[in-house]
Amino acid sequence: MRSILLNKSSLDIFLLEDELTINEGKSGLPQIKIDNKYGSALISIYGAQLLSYKTKMNQENELLFVSESAYFEEGKAIKGGIPICWPWFGRDPENLGRQMHGFARNMLWQIEETESINDEGTKVVLSLSESDESYKLWPHDFKVILTINVGKTLRLSLQTVNTGNKAFSITQALHAYFGVEDIGQTQVAGLDGVKYIDTVNGANKSEMQEGSISVNQEIDRIYTDVPNRTVLIDQKSKREVVIDSSGSKTTVVWNPWIAISKSSGDLNDDAYKRFICIETANAAEDVVVIEPSDSFTIEAEYKVNVYSVL
Repeated sequence: MRSILLNKSSLDIFLLEDELTINEGKSGLPQIKIDNKYGSALISIYGAQLLSYKTKMNQENELLFVSESAYFEEGKAIKGGIPICWPWFGRDPENLGRQMHGFARNMLWQIEETESINDEGTKVVLSLSESDESYKLWPHDFKVILTINVGKTLRLSLQTVNTGNKAFSITQALHAYFGVEDIGQTQVAGLDGVKYIDTVNGANKSEMQEGSISVNQEIDRIYTDVPNRTVLIDQKSKREVVIDSSGSKTTVVWNPWIAISKSSGDLNDDAYKRFICIETANAAEDVVVIEPSDSFTIEAEYKVNVYSVL
C-alpha cells in the first residue's frame, strides 16, 4: 500500500504549487490534499474516497463526517466521507459471499490527472481498472474514472467504461456521509411524494414520503424515481447542502441510530447523532447495463449555503 509513495519523484507531475500535495495519511495510506482560493479537500487514493471538503467562506464548517474510529488499513473500508460503492450497491447481488457495496472502496486507485482550472478550482482524476484481484471478485474488464472538482461547489463524476467484449450490469452509489451538529435538528427536503423501499422494516412494497425526512430512529430507505435535487437542512449549524445529481434515479437515506452505532467497531457509540447519509445512487431496480465499448456516468454536485438564521 505504501509503494505509491516510495518513488515520490513519479508523483511530481501531479503536484500543483501552493494548491495540491500528495502525502501519507493514517497508516501510510496515500492522500491528496487540496487548498485553493475556493476551499480545501482531502482525498484518499485508497478507495478514491473524499474525506473532507470545506469552503473558504466557512473553513470551520466541514461538509463531511468521518468516524473517529474509522479503519485506515488495507482491505477495509473507511467509514465516512464519500465512499464509492461499485460495481454493486448493498449486499452481494449473486449471494457469493462477497463484501457489501462492491470492491472499489477497498482498492488502491491510480492518479490519472490533476489540474488547476481558472475560476473553477482544482480537478483530480482517479481511475481503477481490472486486475488479478478484481477478477477474483467480478469477472469483467472495466475502467472506472472518478473526477473530483473542488471549487465554490464540490462536484463528483463517476464514469464506468466497459473495456471488455461482453455486457455487464452494475448498481452503485456516491455514499456521502454528511456531518451534522444534531441529527434531531436535521431534515432532508426534496423527496416529498416520492416512493421508497424501507429496508429496515423489510417492506416488500413501496411507501410514500410525506413532507421532509426527519430522523428519530434507524432509517435506511431507497427512494426511487427521484428528482434531480435534494436538500439537507442542518438547522443547528445554520446551513443547508443542496445536492444536484444526474445519471441517478435513486437516492438512499441512511442513519444507523443507536444499536448499530454501538455494535459497529468503526463507529463511536454516539456517532449516529452527527451524520446522515444521502446517497446519489443506481440501486434496487435502477440497474445499469453497459455494453462493450460503452460507458455510463453518475454525477453529484454539493453546494453549501450558510445562513445567520434558518
